Amino acid sequence: MTDKKVFISIAGNIGSGKSSLTGLIAKEFDWKPYYEKVNDNPYLKDFYADMNRWSFNLQVYFLSHRFKTHKEILSKKRSVIQDRSIYEDVEIFALNLYKMGKMKKRDYDNYKKLFKEMTSFLKPPDLLIYLRSSLPKLVKQIKLRGRDFEQNIDTGYLEKLNESYEEWIGNYSLGKCLIVENEKLDFVNRKKDFRMITKLIKENV
Repeated sequence: MTDKKVFISIAGNIGSGKSSLTGLIAKEFDWKPYYEKVNDNPYLKDFYADMNRWSFNLQVYFLSHRFKTHKEILSKKRSVIQDRSIYEDVEIFALNLYKMGKMKKRDYDNYKKLFKEMTSFLKPPDLLIYLRSSLPKLVKQIKLRGRDFEQNIDTGYLEKLNESYEEWIGNYSLGKCLIVENEKLDFVNRKKDFRMITKLIKENV
């Protein structure tokens, strides 16, 4: 493991285990964790109730939050583990909403321009970890964590997100990318699974 500052982002679909893995890695290596804003997000509940109405508002909120977080990460001397990168906002979520007809082209084009300007000031993560998970596993984990506003998520929406993730990861060129096949893993409850991931991290930073 290098002694220099390390900046890692964990990417993955809703319910893939990003937040749990972020916390475990932060504790293991004594890194500072940065989590996605969910519980105090003012748009998320409305978004799941009416995606067409609230998609643009939600995406701008996430973009603003992640831009601020990314800038803070770059300013710190301490190593960092981040729950979801800013790049997923445009490459996965906004794109998917647009393809599904949940975001108008005018709003999507405006969002992309805003994203491009903001990210031009940012240095990408040293390593991106992608948690690849099947649709059944995502649905199971979403139900287990029990967030009320997530319980009626359309499985078609999750499936489209998975497709977008696969396309994005296949073309990812901003830095190192580590794909973790998450289907049979339980890194929260099985130490050997978590050790496998930490070993891969040590080999890639």
